[in-house]
Amino acid sequence: MDRLKAMQTFVHIADQGSLTRAADALDASLPAVVRSLAALETHLGVRLFHRTTRRISLTEEGRHYLQSAREVLAAADAADRALTADAAEPAGQLTVTAPVLFGHMYVAPAIVRFLQRYERMRCSVLLHDRSVNLLEEGVDVGIRISALDDSSLVAQQLGSVRRVVVASPAWLRAHGRPSHPSELSRANCVCVQPNTAGPWMFRDNGRPLAVAVRGNIEFNHIAPAIETCAAGLGCGMFLSYQVLPLVAEGRLEILLEEFEAPPRPVSVIYPHARLLPTRTRVFIDWMKTEFSGLRL
Repeated sequence: MDRLKAMQTFVHIADQGSLTRAADALDASLPAVVRSLAALETHLGVRLFHRTTRRISLTEEGRHYLQSAREVLAAADAADRALTADAAEPAGQLTVTAPVLFGHMYVAPAIVRFLQRYERMRCSVLLHDRSVNLLEEGVDVGIRISALDDSSLVAQQLGSVRRVVVASPAWLRAHGRPSHPSELSRANCVCVQPNTAGPWMFRDNGRPLAVAVRGNIEFNHIAPAIETCAAGLGCGMFLSYQVLPLVAEGRLEILLEEFEAPPRPVSVIYPHARLLPTRTRVFIDWMKTEFSGLRL
């Protein structure tokens, strides 16, 4: 039994004072109305109407139940209207995660513009340089710079970034510009744990090339490693967006571009869901527009 539909039928019978008129109002057959009322009375274990061949009237239990039924139906209508309104104007809480620096430089400004457009939305932004488990940590949407390896998630690519080698003009004047990645094994390299502490990956004539590097300084965070390279202590490998501001200022130069590994995808990820909440769907569409064609 569809209880909401049965309640609706009951209220129509009470308002119309007739099974036949209730059937007409509901655009239903008389037998269907009779069956719905009978099922509701059986479920409740009480008679809701006194019925004779000439008239129908509410019982005492029916009069009490009528008010409750009206309240339930009104609440259901209000819930439907709220969802319909959200479809046009999303509202509610959304939790988003992204890598720290990319989140600071690109994701946070995009979210600010999103909130300026949709004032009924609230966002909690979690910036981490680790792979956040969306399902276990209660995160709605993630921005990830890597291939997706979790089949419980959906990924839609927003763009791509490169992994580049950089050095300062001063370091290049002192040590020369490398012409092949293998030369980096003899250079002082600034590494970041765990991202670039192992071999640096390149492609040479279409084949993967791993170059073991070493240096006299290592960090667990990207920003000071980039500044160390800019200060002229050595060369480093970073994601392109991380160093582009310093490249634009002339403090760093990109090296060995013809040997770069394939670009890494930048994707918006979210849990598999047949019906996404409107706020999540609208946010995903917003980010796809914001990052359309992103190539860094």
